[in-house]
Amino acid sequence: MPLHSLKVLDFSTLLPGPYATLMLADMGAEVVRVEAPGRPELTRTMPPLDATGTSYNHTYLNRSKRSIGLNLKQAEAVEVVKRLIVDYDILVEQFRPGVMDRLGIGYDTLKAINPRLIFCSITGFGQTGPYANRPGHDLNYLAIAGVSSYTGRDGQGPLPLGVQVADIAGGSLHAVTGILAAVIARQHSGTGQRVDISMTDAAFALNGMAGACALAGKVEPQADKMLLNGGSFYDYYRTRDGRYFSVGSLEPQFMARLFETIDKPQLAKLGLSSNADDQQLLKSTLKEAFAEHSFAHWQQVFADVEACVEPVLSVSEAACHPQLQARAMVVEVPTEQGDCQQQIGAPIKFSNHAPQYPHTGVALGAHTEEILADYGFDANAVETLRKCGALG
Repeated sequence: MPLHSLKVLDFSTLLPGPYATLMLADMGAEVVRVEAPGRPELTRTMPPLDATGTSYNHTYLNRSKRSIGLNLKQAEAVEVVKRLIVDYDILVEQFRPGVMDRLGIGYDTLKAINPRLIFCSITGFGQTGPYANRPGHDLNYLAIAGVSSYTGRDGQGPLPLGVQVADIAGGSLHAVTGILAAVIARQHSGTGQRVDISMTDAAFALNGMAGACALAGKVEPQADKMLLNGGSFYDYYRTRDGRYFSVGSLEPQFMARLFETIDKPQLAKLGLSSNADDQQLLKSTLKEAFAEHSFAHWQQVFADVEACVEPVLSVSEAACHPQLQARAMVVEVPTEQGDCQQQIGAPIKFSNHAPQYPHTGVALGAHTEEILADYGFDANAVETLRKCGALG
């Protein structure tokens, strides 16, 4: 696998960090999660739960990772981390700024032990600035970054999105990009560095086109008023039975096919109009057309029409879609109980490597003794650590 030579020590919790290290594990990195014994994190307990009482969020986000239980409030556990870190390439953490330093395993301490270490911190607001220690969640980061201001319907306010955009597109994906860039830099310099990921910074950077217009063009994006956020016929339309279709027929050839398909070919010429009345005419026409027939009817009608019109599917329906099936986006992953669990597959495809999924997320500390044995801790040393409360 592409990242088989990299070893990752993962101190993160919840979604951004674990999703980032899941991506690294799917690409072949060896990932070990450091978890606090007696304090299971939210993704282990968030419903729905499997037969063992473990959340499906955990078994997915932590597949292919080993787990070591360490009570970092114990000095002996901190010494274990220092012993392990000599052999690791990457550390990922998601605590508030300063917590790793207070635990005795901050960047300056660990880089003195291993100068090649890449130390990635994922936080809401970054390591610097007046909000560095302020708590927050995905919704808050999108709000401060300006994304929420033009996401939603006119007069109804912002919408809470179903996907955690700031957490994943902001935190996870930018973390993986930064980590791998640091790995490449280390190949030339021989030394690691700290990667500081702010989910608010990253969410602000996601204002791709709207941000360019607001900053350089002084045109503030408004909800339901722009080409791609409801201000044009580019939108979702309800069918007779209460389902929805997406219509993204922006280019002239796709507009022509769309309006031909609904028997309104004369309206295609209005598709490129920036006039609000023209766009509202197109929207009302499409609204009436889709409302006349069922979801299944429109699926059949548009199945072979290349017009950028697609049904809005549930997650379970999407998992059965022939395109996602053909791309191996649903996989069977072995569990600790000996059966298999369906999970979302790795989305990055390589011509020379097929992804491997050795196991789902495991019990907290499932590999503690195995990992310690790899670093020279014999049975007596492990028992001593366990008795003093350093292990889990």
